[in-house]
Amino acid sequence: MTDVLFRVKSRALPVGRRAWIMGIVNATPDSFSDGGLALDPQRAVARGLALAEDGADIIDIGGESTRPGAEPVPAAEEIRRVLPVVQGLRKRTAALLSVDTTKAEVAEAVLDEGADIINDVSSFRLDPRILTLAARHGAGFVLMHMQGVPRTMQVQPRYDDVVAEVKAFLAERIDVAEAYGLSRESIIVDPGIGFGKRQRDNLALLAGLRALTELGRPVLVGVSRKSFIGKILDSPPEDRLEGTIAAAVVSLVNGAAILRVHDVKAVSRAVRVAEAILAGADGVIPPREKTGGYVH
Repeated sequence: MTDVLFRVKSRALPVGRRAWIMGIVNATPDSFSDGGLALDPQRAVARGLALAEDGADIIDIGGESTRPGAEPVPAAEEIRRVLPVVQGLRKRTAALLSVDTTKAEVAEAVLDEGADIINDVSSFRLDPRILTLAARHGAGFVLMHMQGVPRTMQVQPRYDDVVAEVKAFLAERIDVAEAYGLSRESIIVDPGIGFGKRQRDNLALLAGLRALTELGRPVLVGVSRKSFIGKILDSPPEDRLEGTIAAAVVSLVNGAAILRVHDVKAVSRAVRVAEAILAGADGVIPPREKTGGYVH
């Protein structure tokens, strides 16, 4: 895969020939896999720094669980959870900082404190003001597909052709985001594995991921510890590492540019081997050098 330019604030970064790793910091009490483990800001900052040390190019911080059935959190509480984490990490790492939120109030607070990317699972359908804020700050923006909202998304989701429908949705969201003033080069797209999807839909999306690369934007895939892996392996979230690695490598082969994971070190090492194999004996892999905490 050739590089796609990703613009975030004053940076123009090539993404594609080597996968980026997005590490997860859940500053929540109820996330499906690790809720409560990083609820204390100091522990959350320590986790983020450890993820950067393990090879994360982006640290994604969330203050509201988006697991199936999750209830929304007031903006003030979400800010209370994530703002100290952004502030603490910004002082100690130059890694790209992403905040997982659907609320303009939260986005404004974290962007003012140095966050680089807004990761919006609703693709700004819940609060269109978030786009204007992102555009004004020159921030990156993740557009994700989700059928419904977290509280109801797993209540009988249906698709005729999940790959085509997700692709069409993301194409439409890109166009609307541009109309709001967001640069196309600042956009990342995410098919939303597990967000309003049946088991067959998740597997079909991962198998057909290459179609989403035709949108011309980096494709982010979040498969880490998710329930589709649990159904295959009959295992709880904390026992899904091997399945996560397998799904991450398949996603890479099928065109993913960014992998969102809990287990950064293990996935990063697996991806390095996969990339070397894909490059072949005469292939050239860009060196995994870091500049200030992110791939350059």
